[in-house]
Amino acid sequence: MSVKPSKWMIALVGVIIMGFGLPIPESDAAVSRPKDPHGHATPIRAPVARPKVDKLGPLPKKKGTVPVSRTSSFAASAAAANDRVQLRALIVAVAPDDWGVATWRSVLNRVGAPYDILYSRAQPLAAGDLIQADGTGKYNAILLTNNSLLYHDGSGYVSGLDGTEWNVLWAYERDYGVRQVSLYTGYGTWPEDYCLRAGTEGGVGDTPISTELTATGAGVFDYLKSGVNVPISLSYVYRGEVAAGCSADVVMTTGSDVLGVRSTSTDGRERMALTFTSNQYLPQADLLTFGLFRWASRGLFLGEQRHYLNADVDDWFNSTDHLYADGHLETDPGYRMTRGDAVSTYEQQNSFRLFNPLAAQFKLNVAYNGEGAPLTAPPSCTRFWGTDPLTTYSRCRATSFTWINHTFTHPKMNFTDYATSRAEIQDNLTRATALGLSVDPTVLKTGEYSGLGVYHPDPANDIDPPTDFGLAASNTGLLQAAKDLGVKYLHGNMSFGSHQPSCFNCGIDHPLEPALMIVPDWPTNIAYHTTTPDEETLFYNSYYGPGGKFPYWPVNQTYGQILGHESDVAMQHVMSGSVYTHTFHQGNLRNYGANKNLVFDWLNAVMAKYNGYYNVPLLTPNWGGLAQYVENRTGHFAGLGAVSAVYDRVAGTITFEATSNAAVFATNAAAPGATSYGTDFIARLTLTAGTPVTVSASVRP
Repeated sequence: MSVKPSKWMIALVGVIIMGFGLPIPESDAAVSRPKDPHGHATPIRAPVARPKVDKLGPLPKKKGTVPVSRTSSFAASAAAANDRVQLRALIVAVAPDDWGVATWRSVLNRVGAPYDILYSRAQPLAAGDLIQADGTGKYNAILLTNNSLLYHDGSGYVSGLDGTEWNVLWAYERDYGVRQVSLYTGYGTWPEDYCLRAGTEGGVGDTPISTELTATGAGVFDYLKSGVNVPISLSYVYRGEVAAGCSADVVMTTGSDVLGVRSTSTDGRERMALTFTSNQYLPQADLLTFGLFRWASRGLFLGEQRHYLNADVDDWFNSTDHLYADGHLETDPGYRMTRGDAVSTYEQQNSFRLFNPLAAQFKLNVAYNGEGAPLTAPPSCTRFWGTDPLTTYSRCRATSFTWINHTFTHPKMNFTDYATSRAEIQDNLTRATALGLSVDPTVLKTGEYSGLGVYHPDPANDIDPPTDFGLAASNTGLLQAAKDLGVKYLHGNMSFGSHQPSCFNCGIDHPLEPALMIVPDWPTNIAYHTTTPDEETLFYNSYYGPGGKFPYWPVNQTYGQILGHESDVAMQHVMSGSVYTHTFHQGNLRNYGANKNLVFDWLNAVMAKYNGYYNVPLLTPNWGGLAQYVENRTGHFAGLGAVSAVYDRVAGTITFEATSNAAVFATNAAAPGATSYGTDFIARLTLTAGTPVTVSASVRP
């Protein structure tokens, strides 16, 4: 049985970066594919590289200093309430096009933390904007896009905050004990002195500069490994020094030059500042902005951040087309992984876990098609006998992988009727039970993500690109059958706009059947019909080389370069905290020599980069756990607007209240069930409307 591709899947355009689609001009596919009842396709095109970003220039310069007023703007409320602040961040920017807005929003959206934005050019700032009627502070973290907020008003440079407004902000920080971070900071003393003095400055291109965290910086960014080099690229950088006798600790350096400081103002406020730009797509932002926010908030916030690594391998027991290194395509019988491939995969997974302690719990997700697994193949790890050695070995290693229902025969399910849809789901579960494979019946991955509103309007057309009609165009027979059989979660794909959730690490309640949730996957450019490095290299360059269908690279890439690009894109997902899995296919598990395969080449490349940066573990929940987490994250965002969380620094507690029932994540709130991740504790609190919940706060230094 060979799984065939649809030409439209090879020609499908659209690149996904962190869940947002960036269109690429369409290009005709060169090869037509025959139709097949088990139709399949190459993985939908994934990002080729991190998006290019423009280097920002220097900050405007202004001499002098804004005098600090020692008179509190909050005198009336200070005695009663200035020990209480909401767990909420305030981004202070110049205008909506201020580059730092997107950077700060990116990290806060990933975490799931509530925040407001003050666009200082158009919005005045008064004391009432920072405190509630009862005197409780509205914010426990102040996040500046840059230290001066200067812009040109037509006659010269002025700040979005005038002297009075700067003092309102500073008084709030001082009286309420709230920290401030400046994402991009130049030399000088205006509007206030961060203790930074001039050295050299200039742009950095694609080639990054090396950096080092000081002991102070290592404490702030303690989720990074000791001695980490945070690469700074595509940025404008101020390389300076700390003024003698000034109250500042260096956080980050490049050589002998200072790139970041933690300082205390003359009136006792705590501040942190970096001296280079950090667009949200750059690795330095992925590595540093969470730590900056966590420091500013003292580690107390609604939401959470963890790192995940999941990989799905589709079509186990099935066969797929085989693209040979000489360019010819075999469709019948194609390639079906062997017992030896399965043995090699098991051994590589064990080695991966052994030599990567941060991924010690890693386990492949196997999306299987039971039609190809005969019951006459008995379980055995050592003998080659039986009707199908792959099934024999798979039954022996049943607990070594996470098995996912991928339907019995792998049909396209865009128009299958209820009876057919039900049989495909149920027969695959029945076969798994008979084989001794443990499968979570609440999870279903249809072939080609079919039945979920993305298809060509002509069912006979396997050549032209499909149309994303939206989830409302899903196959109702499939949805009803899935629901009736206890399915709760359907795999979607981040390449389809209608499958992209509105919040980070969330799912989509299906509009036609809310009992079902769409949980999307990440595509990769490890093609479904390639089994060796030479085959993958041929495919990749036929797409992205200078003569490819979607030319991107100026010269053809080697296999090592391809792994570098693909692991860079994967690392962007991993560093962001994305829980979504990455998708591969069974042919990618071929032992092409030296006990290696394409999937673990990719995994090892990703892991090597992760090990170079982090000291916190990569989590690999099983698919039911992953989907439940996605459902919880969806609920977190849905309930966030109804939840108030107030930190009392005298009592050392956080009080949560909700105007309607809600369940939210909170970091470093000592609630029942809290689990550790690195040096943080993460809890999920279930709140009843009108019933306050008070827990201890685990404040970070």
